[in-house]
Amino acid sequence: MSTSVPLVQEAIASLPVPKEWEWQVVVRPRRRTLGIEITLDGGLLFAVPADADPRAVADAVRSRLPRLADEVRRRREYPAEPVKELVGGTGFAYLGRRHRLKLVPAGEGQRVRLHLGWLELPRPAAPEEGGQCIAEWYAERGSRWLATRMSSLAGVIGVSPRSVAARDLGRRWGACGPDGSITVHWAVMQLPTALVDLVLVHELCHLREPGHGPRFQREVRLALPDADARERRFAEEEPLLWRGLVR
Repeated sequence: MSTSVPLVQEAIASLPVPKEWEWQVVVRPRRRTLGIEITLDGGLLFAVPADADPRAVADAVRSRLPRLADEVRRRREYPAEPVKELVGGTGFAYLGRRHRLKLVPAGEGQRVRLHLGWLELPRPAAPEEGGQCIAEWYAERGSRWLATRMSSLAGVIGVSPRSVAARDLGRRWGACGPDGSITVHWAVMQLPTALVDLVLVHELCHLREPGHGPRFQREVRLALPDADARERRFAEEEPLLWRGLVR
């Protein structure tokens, strides 16, 4: 049995979903249950398994409408995306520690690096170029750090991920691929270690449970008994993460 996206959309549209909400339905064959993703700007993505029953999906969405309303409202009240000015002294965080920007002469072999507490940036021809260079530095350094971190966390959870990397994920903070690869948004590397671990554990637990139901929540809390406190802190710090905008 395969899911008809129009039928699922029709079933959800029959619910008292606020007209101003922006939402869409996608089929993800690996899923066994309904998954709901909320973007930073308050949009909704309903991810359903290939054999989803439209009526069952509608019932599940209906039961979550009050919580979704709170989350959509919170997301839409987020402050504007942070913008960095690429001048000496501008602060950039890495694993929770703040480093000031230092512009150094551009030249062959010069790269973004942490040096003596400063984040050194070879002077760019344009702010956008500099922002891209810093984002690439976060991705490269973050990928190395995540690789050393993942093995112990994966052992606690009892999974064997294929790989892990930091890169731009747009509106998502983490992703678990069908091949067992884990991806974390490079911007997450600005957070303290405990919160980076939260994102990493979240994705690792998806190797056991693709949905976000009780079994998934139990897996996360077995790995991180203080997950509730970490999630509250993450919700506070998430809007402040720099994601590459410069001036």
